[in-house]
Amino acid sequence: MTSSSTVILDNGASSIKACILGIHDDRPLIIPNSIVRSKGDNSTYVGHELAKCRDYTSLRFRHPFEKGFIVDWDAQKAVWDGIFSNEVLGLNTSEAALLITEPYFNLPNIQDVYDQFVFEEYEFQAYHRCTPASLIPYGGLLARPGLPQPECLLVVDSGFSFTHVVPILNGAIVWNAVKRIDVGGKLLTNHLKEVISFRQWNLMEETYIVNEVKESCCFISEDFARDLEACRVRPTSNSIVQEYIFPDYSANKPGRIRRPGEPLDDSSQTLIMNNERFTVPEILFHPTDIGLDQAGISATVAESISLLPEDLQGMFWANIGLIGGNTAIPGFHQRLVSELRSLAPIDSDVVVYSSERPNLEAYYSGVAFAVRPEFSQCVVTKEEYQEMGSNACRRKFRDWKPIEKEAGRGREQSKGKVPEGRMGLELDDSPPPTKKMGRGRGRGRGIVRRQA
Repeated sequence: MTSSSTVILDNGASSIKACILGIHDDRPLIIPNSIVRSKGDNSTYVGHELAKCRDYTSLRFRHPFEKGFIVDWDAQKAVWDGIFSNEVLGLNTSEAALLITEPYFNLPNIQDVYDQFVFEEYEFQAYHRCTPASLIPYGGLLARPGLPQPECLLVVDSGFSFTHVVPILNGAIVWNAVKRIDVGGKLLTNHLKEVISFRQWNLMEETYIVNEVKESCCFISEDFARDLEACRVRPTSNSIVQEYIFPDYSANKPGRIRRPGEPLDDSSQTLIMNNERFTVPEILFHPTDIGLDQAGISATVAESISLLPEDLQGMFWANIGLIGGNTAIPGFHQRLVSELRSLAPIDSDVVVYSSERPNLEAYYSGVAFAVRPEFSQCVVTKEEYQEMGSNACRRKFRDWKPIEKEAGRGREQSKGKVPEGRMGLELDDSPPPTKKMGRGRGRGRGIVRRQA
């Protein structure tokens, strides 16, 4: 493979982390993966152009991703065009190679469209496509001084659309043990919008502002019942309650948490965040709170590890890595460790690794992978694509591929083994959701009557 530059695109459903290798590796460009319509200034912003917006009220988002997969290719192309333009990367794609991430359990038809865009629309010289978790073994999340990277690790990736639990053995994902929880950052933001709109202000059209409130105020409780009782007994004077001052875009004042004793202007509007601060992100650990018949993250991790070879399970318990924006919520790491210790075998050590910016962890791991000598052996070149089409990508990229139940089962039984990369997963467009464990919490646990 010969190319003048390599482009890294961590193509998330909410944002894209992009760079040209060797130019701004440590400072990735974080670009919204959406087309945004602003009512405030009656303008439309594509991807990186959102930084020019001066009024973030009543923004309407058009995301290329829906339920974890790209469904709007026109919107995605518009965002990519902006990234490759002179306003952002200033890249001649016909002289570059590309490393791009894709969703877990991506559908073959969607993967074919990825290939067509990369080689036919943008004419890249070569590219590699993989899931975010598969890059983590190349990064520094689980690195320990003087020791090699662990051969067994488990990645908890909690992003915009879903939360995935992904075990990796010798650099390859064990697909039959991958689990998905249908809770992500988008669901948490939408739920917070509904709660606030019912109790205080109507913010159903203020997705951007509510997301800012969520990232500023929310935390994971280490003792849910205790904190809930504290908010019930003293709803206005407990240690949890916070007052959020809404942004004033006409005066160029961003939203912020009100400091104790801080005086308010007559024009300031505030939002009281009480038990909403922890009941909303609690859905990650108890989806039954909103009626989802699924287990939380801790039980899903335990179930995923139970599907792995018994003699290796202890190594997976000791090498758990956290990536994705939701894992940055304060208290997430401590709560997960506490619950996993009660679920793990007595003789197993539970070690959970996290980073300061987990939303960038896959990107940094991608940069580390792209500078390795073996990267050139993992890409599909333009010549290979012209000769074999998407079959070249299917042969070289190790990822999940659906197989027909009867035909696939017969072939595997006749050979006596499961093909690499498929791990026995039968036809389905998504992993089966993890059912909740025996002693589930009752629904409506995070719902409190509105105080008079």
